[in-house]
Amino acid sequence: MNQNTLSPARVRQLLTAARKTRVLVIGDVMLDQFIWGSVARISPEAPVPVVDFQRESFMPGGAANVARNLTALNVPTELFGAIGQDDAAKTLKLLLKAQHVGCGGLLASSARATTRKTRIVANQQQVVRIDRETRSHLNDVLTTRLVTALKAQLHRVDAVIVGDYGKGVVTQALLNEVKVLCRDQGVWLSFDPKPVHHLNLASLSLITPNRKETFELANLLDDTRNANPLADKNLMLAAERLLNELRPAVLLITLGELGMLLCQRGQKPFHIPTVAQEVFDVSGAGDTVISTFTLAIAAGASPIEAAIFSNHAAGIVVGKVGTATPSPEELLESFRG
Repeated sequence: MNQNTLSPARVRQLLTAARKTRVLVIGDVMLDQFIWGSVARISPEAPVPVVDFQRESFMPGGAANVARNLTALNVPTELFGAIGQDDAAKTLKLLLKAQHVGCGGLLASSARATTRKTRIVANQQQVVRIDRETRSHLNDVLTTRLVTALKAQLHRVDAVIVGDYGKGVVTQALLNEVKVLCRDQGVWLSFDPKPVHHLNLASLSLITPNRKETFELANLLDDTRNANPLADKNLMLAAERLLNELRPAVLLITLGELGMLLCQRGQKPFHIPTVAQEVFDVSGAGDTVISTFTLAIAAGASPIEAAIFSNHAAGIVVGKVGTATPSPEELLESFRG
């Protein structure tokens, strides 16, 4: 059998086992707004396209999209984060409840705005994005409330995912508390990093940086590339440095069209080529990778199996427009191809 694939029977087994697990997601939650239209002319006022409005849609984004990816695959999921007391928060909670995501851990604060990203899409191409958000660090009171809420549910949990998108919820104080709690309870802890934060990421179960983030975390210059990641000396050096300095159980580097690189201390790196047929939109692909890798681990997969599983899931979502999720049926079908 091809070592870069799983049998449909094994995928079905993992999906079935995942339904009996429980995952908590904590981090920066967002509301993704899409304004859809078409362009047929340039404005006479400035050299910009005139978008004729057709419709708008809303989707959970950031850590909320991670949670949405999990419930789309029938994994019981609770979401923890900070939102504002605004219309965007109401819309986000309605969407999450409709997608069976537990929202009891979303704490409302009048001092913060719910992060909203408005993407204007014309003729299937993104024209511009408008961000409305609060990026200041969460205060000590809210951080303590978040940790307390998480702690109350940790005793019956298989994994925790931290989604850091640089919006202020994931601070060193929060991460330190979560690391101690997960270590004491023996709970798998996955982290999607944002290197600009300079957080101490030592001793996590899983880190999922992309190539750019890998070099930033390793404090190395990415000045040469090789189409074969395993022959890419710079990439191998960066990966080795992160394994030695941060000592994660698993380092999963996402490489876009080149797939993924699975790295573990004392083992040879394992390259998984992409399975994406067509790429329409990469927004949210990283959320899909960390959520599906983590649920596969929680369901009993090996790291290599989990990486292959998540690679297929990412290949499905980049073939859709907007922040999307894979369904169990789509995942099974992708392994039958």
